[in-house]
Amino acid sequence: MSDRDHGFHRRYETDPPRYDHYNQQSPSDIQYKEREAYLMTISPRSQGTGSTTIDDDDSPSVRHSVEVHPQYRGFKALYYHPVIQVFFLGFVCFMGPGLFNALNGLGGGGMLDSTTSANANSALYATFAVAAFFAGSINNVLGSRLTLQIGTTGYALYIGSYLAYNLHRKIGAFVIAAGAYLGISAGLLWTAQGSLMLAYPTEDQKGKFIGIFWSIFNLGGVVGAAVSFGNNFDNTTDSVSNGTYIGFIVLTGIGVLIPLLMANPAKMIRSDGTRVVTPRHPSWKSELFGLYLTLRTDPWIVLLFPMFFASNWFYTWQFNDYNGAIFTIRARALNNLIYWLSQIVGSVSIGFLLDQRGLSRRLRAFAGWSILIVMVFIVHTWAYFYQKGYTRDHIPHKIDIHEGEYVSRLWLYIFCGLLDSMWQTTAYWFMGAMSNDPAKLANFSGFYKSLQSAGAAGIWRGDAVKLPYMNIFISTWVLLVAGLIFALPMIHMRVKDTTEEADETLCVFFICLSAPNLPPATCVAVAVVSFCILRCASLGLRDAWLSSVAICA
Repeated sequence: MSDRDHGFHRRYETDPPRYDHYNQQSPSDIQYKEREAYLMTISPRSQGTGSTTIDDDDSPSVRHSVEVHPQYRGFKALYYHPVIQVFFLGFVCFMGPGLFNALNGLGGGGMLDSTTSANANSALYATFAVAAFFAGSINNVLGSRLTLQIGTTGYALYIGSYLAYNLHRKIGAFVIAAGAYLGISAGLLWTAQGSLMLAYPTEDQKGKFIGIFWSIFNLGGVVGAAVSFGNNFDNTTDSVSNGTYIGFIVLTGIGVLIPLLMANPAKMIRSDGTRVVTPRHPSWKSELFGLYLTLRTDPWIVLLFPMFFASNWFYTWQFNDYNGAIFTIRARALNNLIYWLSQIVGSVSIGFLLDQRGLSRRLRAFAGWSILIVMVFIVHTWAYFYQKGYTRDHIPHKIDIHEGEYVSRLWLYIFCGLLDSMWQTTAYWFMGAMSNDPAKLANFSGFYKSLQSAGAAGIWRGDAVKLPYMNIFISTWVLLVAGLIFALPMIHMRVKDTTEEADETLCVFFICLSAPNLPPATCVAVAVVSFCILRCASLGLRDAWLSSVAICA
């Protein structure tokens, strides 16, 4: 056994017998603290020499090198800690999309006439769908922090357009244009957010990190809704006051500055001693090809597309056709506050389940899916009986917070918030279970937000042209069920107890980065050969051959 690169390089099978169980048990049987303690005892010298390299055994059939770095001390340990950076990331979205959600959740953006707001949202999600599709490539070129900051700029402009519309009713086109710009900037923001959020945690922390982020993000909706409720408690009109819009503009302006305070991901070390892997920066040509490559090498992601498409569809019925249609502005503001509080509960609870180390990852995936399907039917069966009682042309009366029928309808809205946050958190967790590669995760996030926005653009436009409430409601129910049905085969075939880090995209990106002028066909040919060699090294000749044939097919 020899020193290598100022550290020790050793295999588990050469360790004393007391560690033999690491090669005999499945990864789900190995407790995290025990494994961390073992890594720390491999080399006393690793504490002072920078890093330790070992051959890890995260999968029964795959061995790969893991470089373990010493943790920072003092202020750096706090600043560069992944949890702290997830808090920063959460507050970026608190000040941007969180406040946007609070405003949108009032129904019609708090406007007297919801048509302009619905058209602006349709423009927003239409441009979002296009921008998000390529945002993964932009994120890998500009870097996550700059992409994130550019993405924050659209929210203040969008909310400012609502204030301008309140003052001058003839500028509806400006509101729609602001919505279109917000779609572009939001596509960048959410792709950078997804890449960072899924890159920060270790394998068994992804659900917790998603839950932390989603809680802080939804706290923006809570605070925004509380501000709106306080400003409009005595409001007798059916639209929010100008002071509400001004307060939101100030807060979204602060959100533009927060990315400047965030750490460089390349300098961050995870809790297990591994570095956060920063996205590679290849040419635009190879990055565009990377979108195709992601679909080619991971075609199972297509089965999540219906789930992605449905993931913002329900907002139109919830915000405009339920909350905005049958409640007074005071009741709408209170509903909005409690809705976003319920989202915090939903994201934390589902994140806790998805990170239960006592259960295998596959079992957790199926458990999360089962909870979603049950929640979909509870919420929409309950809502159907209320929806039968009113139409777009006939609403008996506006329900206020002091009326007896208000409480039961508020509880339905709470369950809507729980379902929403559980759906989003689980979708991100599914993506994180498919890969650990930040560039591929950026593309996954881009697909997610693109399809999500395409669906939202269509249904918001449907609301703007006055489709019947019942039609929008039934379409929401059907799409959610369909999204889960399509996701089930992906869970069965693709979710494993660990994510293999011998990612086939590494070969292609390495070749394209080293020789960006290679023709795509040559790039792929060399990448396939490289990948086969990599598989042979990690799996053995027979298993590598079978694996390579399956992927190339």
